[in-house]
Amino acid sequence: MKKLLMAATAMALMSTSVQAEDIKLGVIFGYTGPIESLTPDMAAGAELAIEEVNASGALLGGSKVSSVRADTTCTDAAAATAATERLVTSDKINAIVGGDCSGVTTAMLQNVALPNGVVMISPSATSPALTSVEDNGLFFRTAPSDARQGQVLAEILKDRGVNSAALTYTNNDYGKGLAESIKSNFEKMGGKVTITAAHEDGKADYTAEVGALASAGGDVLIVAGYLDQGGKGIIQAALDTGAFDTFVLPDGMIGDSLPLAIGSDLDGSFGTVPGTDSPGAGKFSEMAKAAGFKAGPFASESYDAAALILLSMQAAKSSDSNVFKDKVMSVANAPGEKIYPGELAKALKIIAEGGDVDYVGASAVELIGPGESAGNYREIEVANGKNTTAKFR
Repeated sequence: MKKLLMAATAMALMSTSVQAEDIKLGVIFGYTGPIESLTPDMAAGAELAIEEVNASGALLGGSKVSSVRADTTCTDAAAATAATERLVTSDKINAIVGGDCSGVTTAMLQNVALPNGVVMISPSATSPALTSVEDNGLFFRTAPSDARQGQVLAEILKDRGVNSAALTYTNNDYGKGLAESIKSNFEKMGGKVTITAAHEDGKADYTAEVGALASAGGDVLIVAGYLDQGGKGIIQAALDTGAFDTFVLPDGMIGDSLPLAIGSDLDGSFGTVPGTDSPGAGKFSEMAKAAGFKAGPFASESYDAAALILLSMQAAKSSDSNVFKDKVMSVANAPGEKIYPGELAKALKIIAEGGDVDYVGASAVELIGPGESAGNYREIEVANGKNTTAKFR
């Protein structure tokens, strides 16, 4: 009788255990286009989390995870939609790390992820419009909204004694939302925005745009654009004509390629990019260096996006987006044992044993509202041809 009971118990455990499977994550960023210098490190960050989970052998009964890359171009919504559609229908991905730029991310969500029930966690789409977009609980982001970035930039401007500024923005969802946030917050603090003007990416000459900005004047020129495209062109034209010599650089303008392209004339300019001085950030930087890439802008948020997806699958005992989407917020936030980069195996074990985790990760993850980062920023100043950290906010 005892042997029969033991056998029955073993059969019951086998029937309820999670079966190992092949899990695929789409890593969908703009590998070409206006932020192409940033996306290799972002993808490497996401794939570092995948490698860590695979090495543990602890995800969903020993399931293995692979990444499938696709190009959003950052700006072409049709191309991003088509690329995402291929990954969902042909490659059968389980979830998406991405997109990157706000307009293509919205298109990916509305045209592909939402109708197909696929979770997306973006590490860099920051448009305030994404806070209220219809997503059926499928969309999250480890980067903060530009509603927050506008507040932080306005504080920095006032702290640095800037009283007036001209403002140009890339003519898309990201640029418009960010420009509105910067302008409204700066004006609330008593600052004056002399002009708000859109610019198009891909032009060879920005002399006319800079002429209009210069006519309006201002202590500085705020460039809410892209570091590998129109934003860079605006700055170069402003320097060539002597219109402005100090530039304010929001997150889309932060990366090594811009000071490298502009040179010492960019020294003294300043800006913001999501970032934190938390223990997790330091640990991730070490891990990235050991893996052969830089912990550059949005790389830590990319690692965190992939980690959150995989830990949520473990918590839900399922790789089905429509099941594990309900676990993302609980895995990301307290209560639970704090989890940092390099500790994903530990987190998977805790979850498997019925415990709770509070994923802090590389970017001090704390998801609020509909599932977006509460927001930590690194204040950047360009000095000696490099982006340096002035402080954290």
